[in-house]
Amino acid sequence: MLKRILISCLFVCCTSVLSAQLTYGVTGLLHAPSAEMQEDKTVMLGANFLNKEITPPTWYYHTYNYYLNVTFFPWLEVAYTCTLFKAEALGLGPYGYSGFTNQDRYFSVRVRLLKEGQFWKYTPAVVVGTSDPFTSSGDVVASTSGNGYFSRFYLAATKHFLIGREDIGVHLSYLYNRRREYKLNGIAAGITYDPSFAPGLRVIAEYDSKDFALGATYLLFNHLHAQVELQRMKYFTGGLMFRFCLK
Repeated sequence: MLKRILISCLFVCCTSVLSAQLTYGVTGLLHAPSAEMQEDKTVMLGANFLNKEITPPTWYYHTYNYYLNVTFFPWLEVAYTCTLFKAEALGLGPYGYSGFTNQDRYFSVRVRLLKEGQFWKYTPAVVVGTSDPFTSSGDVVASTSGNGYFSRFYLAATKHFLIGREDIGVHLSYLYNRRREYKLNGIAAGITYDPSFAPGLRVIAEYDSKDFALGATYLLFNHLHAQVELQRMKYFTGGLMFRFCLK
């Protein structure tokens, strides 16, 4: 009995259907931010196939990434994401290397400023966040070039509406970076739909400030999430994420 109690305290099932962004490995929509947060002490481990259309131009080929994400407090989420490089793209082909031989690494941080319904029932959730804020090429914040390929800063708001038994989420954000080749500047928006007739399914439509996308995430066995996305409604990206709570 004691053993069961200890195991139950360590791993409590997280059954909510919150998306992890395929490119960044953080809570969000597909590629656009949201102000949703995971449950306190949630851990997410994920890996994705990334179509070259969703990545910065540095990746002129399809690639993969993997990430570790931890929600340390209900208001703080931190992720560490690695995206694979091919040897040929790094100029290592003449030295006998081929295939995926290196990786780009970066941190992401999300901080919740307001919880949905806080102070007033119509209050949206509000989150500020950043991904890949620094480049090692001079350690410049929000650099125009260098290796901060996935750099972005954003302010996001989310509000959910219950229409009958159907949950509709409305998400609005503003993104900014200084990248010359991969600008994410301007308004991003999205809608999520968690249908009551298909528990575990979430359908997502978004505009990430430069492209429209449609996708879905599905919760399997209470812990495993499968997610797919069609960037510009035609380029496939997809992955798996394993999520559990340390409680």
